[in-house]
Amino acid sequence: MGLVKPEVTKFAKIKVLGIGGSGCNAINSMILNQAILGVDFISVNTDAQHLLVSQAPIKLQIGEQLTKGLGVGGDPELGRKAAEESRDKLAEAVSGADMVFITYGAGGGTGTGTAPTLAEIAKKAGVLTVAVVTKPFHFEGTRRMLVAEEAIANLRDKVDTLIVIPNQRLLEVVDKKMTLVEAFRVTDSVLGQGVQGISDLIVMPGLINVDFADIKTIMNDAGSALMGIGTGSGENRAVLAAKTAVSSPLLEVSIDGAKGILFNITGGPDMTMIEVDEAAKIITQAADPDANIIFGATIDDNLVDLIRVTVIATGFDEGVGSNSTTRCFCSRRNCRRSTSFSD
Repeated sequence: MGLVKPEVTKFAKIKVLGIGGSGCNAINSMILNQAILGVDFISVNTDAQHLLVSQAPIKLQIGEQLTKGLGVGGDPELGRKAAEESRDKLAEAVSGADMVFITYGAGGGTGTGTAPTLAEIAKKAGVLTVAVVTKPFHFEGTRRMLVAEEAIANLRDKVDTLIVIPNQRLLEVVDKKMTLVEAFRVTDSVLGQGVQGISDLIVMPGLINVDFADIKTIMNDAGSALMGIGTGSGENRAVLAAKTAVSSPLLEVSIDGAKGILFNITGGPDMTMIEVDEAAKIITQAADPDANIIFGATIDDNLVDLIRVTVIATGFDEGVGSNSTTRCFCSRRNCRRSTSFSD
């Protein structure tokens, strides 16, 4: 009997779409940092001139007839009409994807107006659809904040998971001498970390791997989600990173109300299983005892004496099941029943 060659495992196809000025800037940051691997980047904008400076391999101009290559002047209704004009283009952009990230700055015109249409197209195609969206800084004005809040509420039921990053809270953790340009770069960086924390679990080889189906159990029809990011170096770096993540200013409420938690522990080649276990303990102990917890640990050769923990907490909305069980992807000998780890 001849040998049967096993099929090569196919990773889930992930596409990241940045919409409007803020979204396209975030895409540029992700590409230039070279931190997110194994995904397709797509910039979407009504502003043809802004697309010229996009680093994305795929640039999608929408609403060409409506805006004649110009922006929409911060008008979400024009952004919506531009998206409707270019529905076929948007459908082609998400075609073939298993998972789509939609990222933009809420309160603007193109991103705010286009995101709901894009999300509807992706979800109708059966694509796991995750939006990672920023809320404006207070200095951007009351009108922009009101537009952003209305847009976020409108988007919530059109995506599987909606992660909102409140820019104002970033000011709690940055240098007071930071310039305006640097502040917006920080928001771009955080958007990238949110995408990376999830995508790395799927496409990057790791100490503890997570299947795409497991990601879906946490993020499919999950509603609103919160994200926390923490880093640690030196002695007890894993513990520090985990504690920072669960107390992150980006978490507007405690994760103990979440019914689903997805977290990723990333370190260099010197990261140990003990460190992974220590970080995981802190997060599981902070979570609801009945929460469905899925996590992975990935290796990034560029991290020297540094561990990064990204936590995504879901299931705050009504209708999310509460009968889930905790799951872990470590071997039994590394499990501690007191931390809710079980096979």
